[in-house]
Formats: sequence, structure tokens, C-alpha cells
Amino acid sequence: MQNKELTMGKYFATRAVHAGREDFIAMGVHAPPLDLSSTYPTPDLDVAARSFDRLVAGDGPEGSFIYQRLFNPTTDRFERALAELEGAEDAAAFSSGMATFTAVLLAAKQRGTHVVAVRPLYGTADHLLTSGLLGFSVTWATQDAIAEAMRPETALVVLETPANPTLELMDVASVARQAGQVPVLVDSTFATPALQQPLSLGASLVMHSATKFLGGHGDVLAGVVAGSHALVRDIKHVRAATGGLLHPFASYLLHRGLATLALRVERAQASAIDLASRLASDRRIASVRYPGLPGQDPRGLLGRQMRGPGGILAFELGNDDPAVLRDFLGALEIITPAVSLGSTDSLIQPPAALTHRVVDEQARTDAGIGRGLLRLSVGLEDVRDLWGDLDRALAEVSSRLELRDDAAALSR
Repeated sequence: MQNKELTMGKYFATRAVHAGREDFIAMGVHAPPLDLSSTYPTPDLDVAARSFDRLVAGDGPEGSFIYQRLFNPTTDRFERALAELEGAEDAAAFSSGMATFTAVLLAAKQRGTHVVAVRPLYGTADHLLTSGLLGFSVTWATQDAIAEAMRPETALVVLETPANPTLELMDVASVARQAGQVPVLVDSTFATPALQQPLSLGASLVMHSATKFLGGHGDVLAGVVAGSHALVRDIKHVRAATGGLLHPFASYLLHRGLATLALRVERAQASAIDLASRLASDRRIASVRYPGLPGQDPRGLLGRQMRGPGGILAFELGNDDPAVLRDFLGALEIITPAVSLGSTDSLIQPPAALTHRVVDEQARTDAGIGRGLLRLSVGLEDVRDLWGDLDRALAEVSSRLELRDDAAALSR
């Protein structure tokens, strides 16, 4: 048999199409098989017992798969495909992004009960850490002050890049150096493996809300984390005990979605670059956050850490009055006001009022998440229609917007 890497191809788009499909010819199939079994036969009790012990410990099956909560071949196929794209040894898929994050934290507890985290994170992830629900204490640090925040009981360092929702880029390699031997978890949901592979930069684990770009069609809820065999084994142990395994049909949809990931990300990014430029030059807009704009990548991470600025941007109108925001959102006809991101259609939402409302107000403000910030996930529509939609909605509220001085900075 040919070397797996050579068979799949050198470039990401090729690998995304073929990952997890290496055995299709031998199986005599062309589309991924879907196994919906909730339980599996165990005719040989000794073999079944050994397999049960392995699966509970977080290892692969030996003989029978036993029970879907412990293992499913369709989910395993998606996990192997995602691990391939992230350059990881293994991956574990869960029923949501937050189920994934929870399992990572529970698995880390054997190392300690303290977490160092960088804001901003996804709002509910921030809430889970701050609430103490899982018995962790958390130190919030900037990306340049990780080393000073570390303690003997630190079990994990957590960051998200690009950050949700401010699009700030975090230097993964720098954070990993500061963390030393403590594992670093990077939420790479906004970037996807099409634009960024944190493990190659020194991170220990990379996580995705697979609901977003990996699924890509707004019809699946899932999460996935990838890393070394040892770390993922511990996470799978937690999953076997707590029951968060991703349903096989969702796994099937995600594996199918990987084949078009490169195309979707490329198209969304091209449109986001266009829209960010238009919004930055529009005096009705107070500020725009997008790594691809001049001055918004001060660490020079584009090209070094990320292969492009991505398909998400954020902006503020020239008035953060909630009534103005409501009227602006209500005037949109193509872009849908809704949480989530990474779908084929464009979505917009005010994080302070929705996804990040569970974050302490002062912490939101300190992280740059003002009440007037709008996060736009750019979809696959024609960018001319998207700009027309934004322009019309801006016209609806233009009489209440303070026009930016042309000499003012285009972002802050």
C-alpha cells in the first residue's frame, strides 16, 4: 500500500477531501458508511470484556464495540480525519463544543485545579471557568503574562485565536513557551485547520466547536478536540464515563463537511476581506475588527501562524444605543440575526447581549466587547449582495449615527 501521506496529497484541500477515506477502496464503498447501532453483539464474553476495559480507559476497541456511548465507527472515522488535518495523533468528538471543553477540563484535573486563561473566550467557556462549577480556580492573564500567572497546581492554559468576538490574534508559540510543561489548549474554531494548526506551534490540544465551520451548514451540533494519544486518551476516558460521545449521524455530516472546508473558508475569507475594507472606509461605522486590516496584526501572525485572516469580522456602528442596534438588525434582509457562525449563510449578532452576556460586564468591557459590537460571520452569498444588505440597513439608521471624522482611526 502507498504511504498514507502521499496517497492523501501534500496540500490541505486534497487532504481535507481524502482524510478518513483511506480504506474505501478495500471496503468497496465511495461514500462514508453510517453505523447507527446503539449496541453491538458480544458472542465471545472474554473478548468483549477486554474490549470493554479498553474503551472505558479511553483506548480503541478490541473486537466488539460494545455500546455507542463507548465507541462508534462513524464517529471514529471523523475523529481520525480531523486528527489528520490538525497533524494530531488522535481526536475525540463530543455532542457540543461545551461538552468538549468540559471533558478537557475534567481530564486536566488529575494535574491540578488551577487554569490560566486569556480573554476573550467564547462566553460560556468564560462562564464555566469563572463559575467554579468544575472545582477550578482561574487566573485571567494577557498573552504576554502567562508565565507570571502559572502556579504549581496549574493544570491547563486556555486561549482562543482568533479571539471571539474581537478577532484579536494570540501568539500560540509564545504562550506555549511561557506555559512550559503545562498543556496549552487552543480553541481554533474561527480559524479551522484550513488556516491554522496550533499543534505545530507548540500547543498540546486544539479544540473546535464543530457546529461552526467544520459542519458548515448550520445543521449539526458538535465539538472535537485533537492532540497526543496520551492527552486524548484521558479525555476519552472522561467521555466514556460521562456519555458525551457525538452521535454517528452528526459525525457523518461533519466528515462530509470536511471535503468542502477549504473551499468554504476561502470563499468566506475573500468576502470578509472585501466587507471589512468597505466598512472601515464607511464613516457611519465607528470601528472594525479584522486581522486583515492595516494595523490589526501587530505581532505579524498572518502568514506565520495563520494562512489568512478568516471569514469573521466585527464592527461598531456610530451609535451603540440598543434601539439603533435593533433597528439596524431588523433592516437586514439577507444577513440573518442569529448566534453561531461558519455556516453557508451570513449571520450577525451583538455578543454583549447574547453569546457573551454570561461574562461579567466589567470583564467584557476590559476585553473590548462593548454593547455596540456586532460580530458578522460571512457566508457564501455574493459579496455584492452582502454589502448591499449592510448598506441598506445602515441607511435605515443613518440619521441616528455619528459620522466618524475622516481623520479618525478606522479601528480601535
